[in-house]
Amino acid sequence: MKTQISKFRQSLLAIVLIMSAAFSMAQEKIAVLNIHTNVPGYTSETMGNLVRTQLIKNSDFAVVDRWDLNTIITEKKINPDCNNTMCLTEIGKIIGVDKMLSGSVEVYGRNSIMISMRIIDVKTGVPVNSNVIEYIYNINEIPAMIEVSILDILRKPVDPDTKRKLTDKNDFASSRNSRSSRLNASGPRIGLTYLTGSQADRFSAPLQEGGFDGYPAMFQFGYQFEVQYLNEGSFQALFEFVPMITGLDQGRFIPSFTLMNGLRNNRSGWEFAFGPTILLNQMADGYYVDGNWHLASEWDYDSIPENPNFIYSRLDSRGSYTLTSGFVFAFGKTFKSGNLNIPVNLYVIPSKEGMRFGASFGYNSRNR
Repeated sequence: MKTQISKFRQSLLAIVLIMSAAFSMAQEKIAVLNIHTNVPGYTSETMGNLVRTQLIKNSDFAVVDRWDLNTIITEKKINPDCNNTMCLTEIGKIIGVDKMLSGSVEVYGRNSIMISMRIIDVKTGVPVNSNVIEYIYNINEIPAMIEVSILDILRKPVDPDTKRKLTDKNDFASSRNSRSSRLNASGPRIGLTYLTGSQADRFSAPLQEGGFDGYPAMFQFGYQFEVQYLNEGSFQALFEFVPMITGLDQGRFIPSFTLMNGLRNNRSGWEFAFGPTILLNQMADGYYVDGNWHLASEWDYDSIPENPNFIYSRLDSRGSYTLTSGFVFAFGKTFKSGNLNIPVNLYVIPSKEGMRFGASFGYNSRNR
């Protein structure tokens, strides 16, 4: 019984060896020399190595290893940059292969990358397969482009989504702004605002004069809610809602909310937004006499029924709470540290009473 099992194993081993030898004899050999390129960061040699690696990975050819090829090139004094059909045919005969693969990977005006390839039959000296594919300019995707071109010239199926993202500009731009990688800067906000012009004067004035006896720089805190309603390429269109509380550091409670539309570059983090801001301020009606401010209620209507002075409303600590409005222009950048987003923004609110400047920062965890 043991003898029969031993003979069976020997027979099976012999069959495997015979089949392996037959497969090796049937498997065509192919070689890849240097691939001409002008892509930044690549040489013809490194591009040739990349093409060779993708050919080994995706083909049924017996690809000549680069170390063996380097030895043959040195011994036979072969020009590794040879790229014409006649030269490649002669080198293929010297190396002892059935096919030679050559081509080029070239950048055109930083707009596209053109990859051309051809497979030459060494015996006949005639190209048997060739292709030319234009890709989007993105050097980081060179390995993926090489793989697509290799599969195409071997007449093997290529994933249509992968090829489209590498060749279609619109699809490629959208793929760089996938939903999972879109930046969302919603989160708490802490900042400082600074008043100028008559606004600053009124805030600094004594209480008895209708001022607030304060300093025209106040801290703020609040929260930013945002929604991205358009995402195209690297850009997002945003709607932002920012409620804030200002002046608590000086014993003041000044609530406000801001609505803004804006654009953000999802990759760099730079953004610009603008929109209305609504504040709850103490306002009073009054008038000026010889440069001095008086409340409208101070006029003696019993003596003179009509006040000849122009009456208008302005910031005054003796007035009633009133909703006032302004228009915000803001810009900023979101810095990233691991999964942490840190948005930093500057803004300005123009007004005839003076400009109002501010800065804020926040934080949140990146949504991945």
